[in-house]
Amino acid sequence: MASYVGVDLGATNVRAVVGDEEARILGKARRSTPNGPTGIAITEAVLDVVRDACEEAAVDPETVVAAGVASFGPFDLADGAVDNPANFPDTVDRIPLTGPLGKLLGTDEIHLHNDTAAGVIGERFHSERNPDDMVYLTVSSGIGTGVCVDGHVLSGWDGNAGEFGHVVVDPDGAMTCGCGRDGHWEAYCSGENVPKYARHLHETADVATDLPVDSAEFGAADVFTAHGEDPLADLVVERIQQWNLIGVTNIVHAYAPLVIFVGGAVALKNPELVVDHVREHLESQVFTNVPDVRLTELGDDVVVKGALASALTGGTGDRSRL
Repeated sequence: MASYVGVDLGATNVRAVVGDEEARILGKARRSTPNGPTGIAITEAVLDVVRDACEEAAVDPETVVAAGVASFGPFDLADGAVDNPANFPDTVDRIPLTGPLGKLLGTDEIHLHNDTAAGVIGERFHSERNPDDMVYLTVSSGIGTGVCVDGHVLSGWDGNAGEFGHVVVDPDGAMTCGCGRDGHWEAYCSGENVPKYARHLHETADVATDLPVDSAEFGAADVFTAHGEDPLADLVVERIQQWNLIGVTNIVHAYAPLVIFVGGAVALKNPELVVDHVREHLESQVFTNVPDVRLTELGDDVVVKGALASALTGGTGDRSRL
């Protein structure tokens, strides 16, 4: 029986699954992503979690046919590495991935993707319609998209296509993104930045609130939970919904998808406020055909299942390749 590996390297956790020719999961493992001190430490965590998943599946790593790797960026695709990732210490300047993983597994079939590109591969692979034109949008600690146009999953020459979290939605640039640039979609609506945006609005809009904005533990969940009961929470959610609608409108006009699947912790935990609002108001903003906007049915497994689907299909998610 042939075995395949899927890896999801996120800023918080690194996960791996081992599957068979039908994408059935035989083994899985998860570890916390180390915050340095170097990129090699993160590489070692990836290798360890793959070993753990292979052990649970009773699979010799050297017999694995292919692997798909989904990761945060930005990438150096030529070297199969993450290059100077945001939100890590400066000492984490490079995270080698495809070379070390290929050596562990004894295969050159290692497909490296942005995590959201893996998301669209997973959605395409598991979708009943297997559409050729679709987008996976994640609204989580960051924001990003995976895009499939005319059956081709877009990666770009350097693997960094689809960084829609870094499109400018606010030309005034009131908020600074984690990448250091101003006005990006992610700077307002990602899980990491919602509390920062709430503090900004509290300081500038003079809105009463019972939210613990001065607490170090204040997070996005506090804002969404208080929606409908707290004036500041209501204002933050209203503004977030505006920025989300602008971002999705730009996606539609750029790529003309038939369907947009939305995932990520912020969307999965607050579907009515995030996904439903976009769906209900998108037609008023879109000049072309309006896509179906829906919450992913793959939950928080969409990326790691997409990585496994990439290994199975040579990076496309097209089941006809099986």
